[in-house]
Amino acid sequence: MKTYTNTGNKDTRSGFGAGLTELGKNNENVVALCADLIGSLKMDDFKANHPERFFQVGIAEANMIGLAAGMTIGGKIPFTGTFANFSTGRVYDQIRQCVAYSHKNVKICASHAGLTLGEDGATHQMLEDIGLMKMLPGMTVINTCDYNQTKAATIAIAEHKGPVYLRFGRPKVANFTPEDQNFEIGKALKLLNGSDVTIVATGHLVWEALEAAKVLQEKGISAEVINIHTIKPLDDKAIIDSVSKTGCIVTAEEHNFLGGLGESVARILSQQKPTPQEFVAVNDSFGESGTPAQLMQKYGLDSEAIIKAVEKVTKRKNQS
Repeated sequence: MKTYTNTGNKDTRSGFGAGLTELGKNNENVVALCADLIGSLKMDDFKANHPERFFQVGIAEANMIGLAAGMTIGGKIPFTGTFANFSTGRVYDQIRQCVAYSHKNVKICASHAGLTLGEDGATHQMLEDIGLMKMLPGMTVINTCDYNQTKAATIAIAEHKGPVYLRFGRPKVANFTPEDQNFEIGKALKLLNGSDVTIVATGHLVWEALEAAKVLQEKGISAEVINIHTIKPLDDKAIIDSVSKTGCIVTAEEHNFLGGLGESVARILSQQKPTPQEFVAVNDSFGESGTPAQLMQKYGLDSEAIIKAVEKVTKRKNQS
């Protein structure tokens, strides 16, 4: 069984900052806009080195989206930065009308997503954003798993023509993907080969899936683990090819199970290959204050929850 090494916990928002810094050096059309959260979004270096291409709009997120949409008309590639809650729910009308409907080349970059925002509590813990954004026609939706992948994705989306929602987090998490990786939008990454169950995970749950696979191996269950960094467009083929071999699947995400990755996978399976599926996700509720680790455990978003879901779905498969 292949193993992955955590080279040191790092926050994914710093990966975004590092990617933006590199883009600033190499692409003069890249501009950055921030809604009074420069430090939280790690946009300090871009601002310091390219002040003429940085725009602090203050706590005026709707205005930020409108400005970004307008900048694309002159050939600029705007990256907007604020928390996921403010990047989507607060400005959904502006994103729908000014960006998605008009197919503007805006990169909406959202930090502090999911429960792992932690102590700030339910009002700031955005668990509906993937659903909101994937429903918009033409919107690409990306949810990265670690520092290295977030940096690579930030650089890659500058080359993509069209609106993008890039989601990442606040806490330090395992950094285990290659530093020199080539990020390909819409292309799932098979991390482990397996024969008994498919685990497709996104964001912070990818590392938890790998940790779960180790325990499952000891229990005699061979898990195939796939990193779904792009929710839309989804790599249908990778999923169908895997379940054709394993016969069952678990989806894992730091998001409400309604409207997230799991539902997108269920749609594909219902249309192409009906397969037993279990969901590891938040069960239609808001979050609460707590440390990221406490919340992930309480809301069933850790390796232990994935193991239980695998045991349940493999039992269903064997009974069918």
